[in-house]
Amino acid sequence: MCWSSTADLVAGGTVAGLGVAALTQVRRVRQLPLAALPLLLGVHQLIEALVWWGEEGRIGAGTAGAARVAWAVIAYPLLPALVPLGVLLVAPPARRALPAVFLTVGLASSAVLAYAVASGPVTAAVDGHTLRYGVGVPHGTLVGAGYLLATVGALLASGQRDIRTLGLVCGAGAAVCLTLWQTAFVSTWCALAALSSVFVLRWLVRARGWPSGPADGADRGAASPVRSVLPGGDGPSAV
Repeated sequence: MCWSSTADLVAGGTVAGLGVAALTQVRRVRQLPLAALPLLLGVHQLIEALVWWGEEGRIGAGTAGAARVAWAVIAYPLLPALVPLGVLLVAPPARRALPAVFLTVGLASSAVLAYAVASGPVTAAVDGHTLRYGVGVPHGTLVGAGYLLATVGALLASGQRDIRTLGLVCGAGAAVCLTLWQTAFVSTWCALAALSSVFVLRWLVRARGWPSGPADGADRGAASPVRSVLPGGDGPSAV
C-alpha cells in the first residue's frame, strides 16, 4: 500500500483500526509493546500520506519536512528496538535467551539509525509508485542486516505460533521487497509490516482464550482442555 497518498490513507486507516482493536484485547501490561505495533504502523502509513503530499506540493515545506522525520524515526530507529523488546516481554521464560540477543542487535542498529536520522537531512523522492527515502546511514548493508535480524529473527524466536507466522510473513515479504524494489525497500517493507499487523490482533484474541499459568505465552499441546476462541483454531498461546 505505499504506492500513493490515497493508498497510504486507506491502508493507514485500516491498520490503525486494527491497532485500536488490538489494544482492546490487551490483558497484561507486558503485551502492550507488541499490541501497540499495529496502531503505530497504521499511524506510520498516515504520516507517509503527508510525505506524498509534500512531494506533490500539496502541503508546505515545513510540514512535509516534519512528516519525513516522523516517518524516518518510526521506520529506522524505533522498529528494530520495539519489535524484539515486545517479543522478549511476552516470550515464555524458557525461550527468552534468543529474543534477548535479538534485542541487543536491535538496540545497536537503532542507535546507529537514530544518529543518522538526527544528523539529517531526511529526504524523500518519488520513485515510480513508491517513495525512496534518504537518511545517510553509515555501513548501510551491515545495519540493514542487523535491522532485519532483530525484527524478523525475534518474531521467529518468539515461541508463539501467531507471532512466528508474522515473522515468516515479514521475512518472506522482506525478501520480495528487497528483490523487486531495492531503491524503495524501506517504504515497501513497512507497508508489508503494517498489513501483517492482523497477526498481532489474532495472537491477542487467541491469547484471551487461555488461562494464565507458569507456561503462559508458550505453545500448548493438544492435551490442554481449553479450546481456541477462534473457529477452527488448534490452540492459541497466551501471554
